[in-house]
Parts: sequence; structure tokens; C-alpha cells
Amino acid sequence: MRTGGSNRSHLPLVVLLVTSLFLITLDLRGVSVTANSRSATQSFLAPIQRSVSDFFSPVGNFFTDVQNFGNTKAALKALQKENAKLRKKIVYKKDTKGQLVKLEKVLDLAGRGGYKVVSARVIGKGSSSTFSQTITIDAGTRDGVQRDMTVIGEFGVIGVVKSVTSTSAIVLLISDPTFRIGVRLARSQSVGVLMGEGDNNFTLQLLDPSGVIEKGDVLLSLGSDNNKPFVPGLPVGFVKTVSSSRATLTQVASVGIYSNLNSLGVVSVVLRSPNEDPKNSLVPIPIPIPTTTVYVTQSPEAVVTPDGVAKDQN
Repeated sequence: MRTGGSNRSHLPLVVLLVTSLFLITLDLRGVSVTANSRSATQSFLAPIQRSVSDFFSPVGNFFTDVQNFGNTKAALKALQKENAKLRKKIVYKKDTKGQLVKLEKVLDLAGRGGYKVVSARVIGKGSSSTFSQTITIDAGTRDGVQRDMTVIGEFGVIGVVKSVTSTSAIVLLISDPTFRIGVRLARSQSVGVLMGEGDNNFTLQLLDPSGVIEKGDVLLSLGSDNNKPFVPGLPVGFVKTVSSSRATLTQVASVGIYSNLNSLGVVSVVLRSPNEDPKNSLVPIPIPIPTTTVYVTQSPEAVVTPDGVAKDQN
């Protein structure tokens, strides 16, 4: 029984083999029936091939899309990295350009006054452990910086060196509440003391009982013994308002300083002052007093007459 079943299962294969050999033989002999059979076979198989192709085409497209998506994603990441690098370069160039402008102004101020200075970048600001207003610069003893040296910005005094290492120094800013500096009025040569009050608030107390403070008076550094901690003749600030008080023997004024302490990028430490006091040679001209621009908008109903007077149409 097994042998008979096995023979029957092999019978279709034998028939197909014999038929194939028969068709090949006829084809070699040039019998046209083979071409007709091939044509018929192709006609029979064509719809099946198209169906199989249509069935598997989405699968092939899917894997192709997956491969393309991976390539696109990689290209997108590469573009994002390149854009990030370009943005960093742009920021670096702008920052460098700004520092160069400030450095040029600082060196110009020092050069006009005859001060020998060493320039440094601001690498830190403030301290989390204290309430003092300080900055850290990248110049130290190896650059000639010592404690109690005057530090200037592009428009004048911004602080004094309080501590120093071989490669860095901490500068106490002029705005610190503990900061005190002797000043003189460029107009009258009267002497006073400028005191920091935190942020951008400063107070001038005149030490000359006969002196008079006027709004807009320019304040210059008075100088200290052996030029420490302050060298003479540097711009410090200007008088904004004058306070009259009967309780004090001298006048008191509110002062604004020329330097913007919130945007210090490059500063210079004064290593040596000139042999002679620069006196008033460094008074800013014009005085860089911050101004506020006010924009006035005209009502649509108003008409300006030839004499310059605005009149309401209603």
C-alpha cells in the first residue's frame, strides 16, 4: 500500500518532467508548437505575476522608505549640528567684536591720561557667599596686578582690586555699599567722597563747607597716597540731583556713573599713573549722560496749523 501511494505522489512530477523534456526537444527542432505553448504559458502566468508583484510591491516600498527615512534623519541631524556650530561662531564673533570695541576705548582713555595698564577679560561676576558686588578678571600677579590697584572701564573708574592670585583677581565694584572713593569736582575743584549704595545708586558728600554742587558737575578721582588704591584724574561720574539739608554742614548729591557695570566684558588695571596729575584732561566731551527718548504720537483728529499749533478738528 505504501509503495502504491508513494508512486502516485511522484506521478505528477514525472509527468511534468516528461512534458518539459518533450517541449524542450520540440523547441530545439524548431517546431512552432513550442512558441505557441510559450506564448500561452506567458499569457497564463502574466496575471499571476502582476498580482504577486502588486502584492509584494508595498512591502518593498516600505523597506525602501524605511531606508530613505534613516538617511534623511541622519542628514537632518548633521544639518542641525552644522547650524549649531554656525550659531556659536556668530555669537563668538559678535562677543569678540564687542570686547574689542570696549578694549579700544579703555586703552584710549589710559593712553590719553598716560596710565600704564594691563587689560583683562571679566570671567565671573558676584559671589554666592557674600553680598558684595564684585567681578573676577583673568589677570593676576604674573601680569603685574596687585591688591589695591585702580580698575577702569571704557569710561572711567569701575572698582579696585581686593584680592589677587597668580592668574586672576577679584575686583570690588564702585557700586558696592562699602565702596568709598575721594573725588573732586572738575568745575570748582571742591573735594568730596563718593559712596556706593548698590546697583546704580551713588551719593556724593561734599567735604568743602564753602563748595557748591551743581547738576551736571563732573567728578574725577582725587587720588590716594602712592596712588593706592586710587590714581588721580580718572572720570568717575556726574551729578544728577543736588540735595539741600539743614541737618548737614555740606551738600549731598545723587550721582550717576559713566560705566555700565552690568555689561563689563573687558577692563584694565592701572599699574602705574603718570608723573603729573592729568587734572581735567580726561573730562568726557561730550559728557556721556544716559538719555531717555520720548515718542509723541499725534491724535488722528488733530491738525497742525501753519504756526505749529495742533488743534482738534472736533
